[in-house]
Amino acid sequence: MKSAQKNKPRIFNSITEIQRAFGLPKPLHPLISLLDYSKVQITGDMLSPSFMMNFYNITYNESAGCKTKYGQTTYDFDEGGMIFTSPGQPLTIMHTPFSDAGFTLLIHPDFLRNYLLDAKIKSYNFFSYSVNESLHLSGKERSIISAIAKNIEEELETAIDDISQDVLLSQIELLLNYSQRFYKRQFITRKPINNLVLEKLERLLDNYFNDKIALLKGLPSVQLLAEQLGVSPRYLGDLLRSLTGHNTQQHIHLKLIEKAKEILVGSDLSVSEIAYRLGFEHPQSFSKFFKSKTDLSPLAFRATFN
Repeated sequence: MKSAQKNKPRIFNSITEIQRAFGLPKPLHPLISLLDYSKVQITGDMLSPSFMMNFYNITYNESAGCKTKYGQTTYDFDEGGMIFTSPGQPLTIMHTPFSDAGFTLLIHPDFLRNYLLDAKIKSYNFFSYSVNESLHLSGKERSIISAIAKNIEEELETAIDDISQDVLLSQIELLLNYSQRFYKRQFITRKPINNLVLEKLERLLDNYFNDKIALLKGLPSVQLLAEQLGVSPRYLGDLLRSLTGHNTQQHIHLKLIEKAKEILVGSDLSVSEIAYRLGFEHPQSFSKFFKSKTDLSPLAFRATFN
């Protein structure tokens, strides 16, 4: 029982609570806070190894010699790195040094209530990436992000008036939009590495169908493939869209059609046997799926080759 308690993550429900844990003064605003590393000292040992925050966290950490991991590949980088976490996402302290250049922006969901950003923030996929899928920043990008953070900090230090929240929300949205742009740039600049992920995905799908795993386990899921590649489902979807224009589910469907055509032309298996071999529970579902993608029934497609 004690072991279970020991491994249970510490939960922070308010920004005031987590700043108290860091030994910092109360935030200037109870629902939003920016911790400037040049003014406050933060180290990984200030928190328990595992914890959870019920608010948004945007952290930029410029630490020389810092390491990050993409899928199964680890990189050393000297440029700035950012992570984004959403409320209720469990975190584990990584062995990552904090420098005096960077910041942590904490935003309670209540700060966004009744504003468009409350719904829009959920569309930024990088909030659901795991912590080891950080955003690397070039020198120019680092300057842009730092300038926006400075604007937020200065606004928080200004006396609150009736447009303070509007100004802060506009700066937060600007920060998120630039981050979105930089993530898309990162997919392009890391294309050789991403191509390796695509190649591995192709091998996984080939093995899944060729080794009759689908016959035993059913159709492959996005979650299963992402886990085997060591990335989050949303990250895999964004990566595939940047490389192929298709999301993961569409990629699975393309592979299914490719395999179905291959078996239809190269074997005498019945449509039912092919359906089960590809992971479909019902032959009718396979026939409907095949026709929706090719405008032909499986038998009509086979007939075109006879």
